Amino acid sequence: MASPKIEAVIRQRHQMAECPVWEEETGQLVYVDINGRSVCRWSPFTGEVQTVGLRNRVGCVGLCQKGTYVVAAGTCLGLLDWGTQQVQWMAWLDRDKPHNRFNDGKVDPAGRFVAGELPKGEGMASAHRGSVERGRVLVFSRFIPLWLLTAHTDMAPTFLGEAAAAWEPSTLRCSGPVASSQEGPSALSAEESTNPRILYHLQQGQGMPDGMCVDTAGKLWVACIDGGRVIRVDPETGTLLRTVHMPVSRVTSCSFGGPSYMDLYVTSAADGLSQEQLLKEPQAGHVFKVTGLGVKGVAPHTFAG
Repeated sequence: MASPKIEAVIRQRHQMAECPVWEEETGQLVYVDINGRSVCRWSPFTGEVQTVGLRNRVGCVGLCQKGTYVVAAGTCLGLLDWGTQQVQWMAWLDRDKPHNRFNDGKVDPAGRFVAGELPKGEGMASAHRGSVERGRVLVFSRFIPLWLLTAHTDMAPTFLGEAAAAWEPSTLRCSGPVASSQEGPSALSAEESTNPRILYHLQQGQGMPDGMCVDTAGKLWVACIDGGRVIRVDPETGTLLRTVHMPVSRVTSCSFGGPSYMDLYVTSAADGLSQEQLLKEPQAGHVFKVTGLGVKGVAPHTFAG
C-alpha cells in the first residue's frame, strides 16, 4: 500500500479548527475555529481564507442553500449569510445553562441538523475525566428540536462524531476512549441510549476519538486528538484497517472533499499545547489535505431549514 501524501493547505495557526465540510457547489472547504469563535471558508483556487467572527464559541457548521450555512454557537442555532456576514438566530437552548455549548454536528440524510452539546463548556480533557452533567445529542428540523439523546456512561460523552449524518442506519458518537454506536431501524430515536455497541477501542497512546467521517465503502475515518493520527475502522468487525500518521498531535476532525471526494481534509488544534510543544509542532493548528488514500468519501448533506 503506497504511503499517502500529507500537505498543509491552510497554514494558519488555528486555536481549535474543527468540523470541515466540503461545499461542492463553490469548490471550497468550510470549517470552524471553535476557540477562535469564527466560521472559515477556504478556496483551493486562490488560497484565501475568509472568516466570519461570532460572539460565542462556534462548535459546528453545516451546508444550507448556496451562500448560507447552519451554525451552532454557544447554545444557539442559526443561519449564517456569508454575503452579509450576519447570523439569523433561530433556536436558543438551555438559557439557564449559559456555560453549556454545542460541540460537533452534521446534517443527516433527512436534512435534519444533528448536534452534540458539551456540558458546562468543558474541553476534551476535562469532559473525559468525568463530569457531573451528561452530554446530549439534539436533532433539529426546521430549527425545532425534535428530541434529544442523553448518554448512559460513566464519563460524559462529548458527541464529537455524528457520522450518522452521513452513514445510516447507525448513530455514531464518541464516549470516553471508544467510538460506539446506537443501532436501530432508524438513524436516530428519541429514547435514551442504553445499550451502545463498541465499534473500536483506542489503545493507550492512540489518543481520543474526535471528529469522524465515512467513505463510500461504509468504513469509518476517525481523527484521534492527542494521538496524532487518523484511523480507518471497519464498523462491522471493529477491525483497524489503516492508520495515517499526521505531523501534529492534536488532530481534531476529518472530512472528504475535492474532486470526486477523494481528498481527506484534516483539521488540527494549537490550543492545549505548551510553548515547548508548539516549537516541536510548527504546523499545529493547520488544516491538511491527505491524498493517495485510494478511497472515496460521502458527500455532505444539506440542511432542509
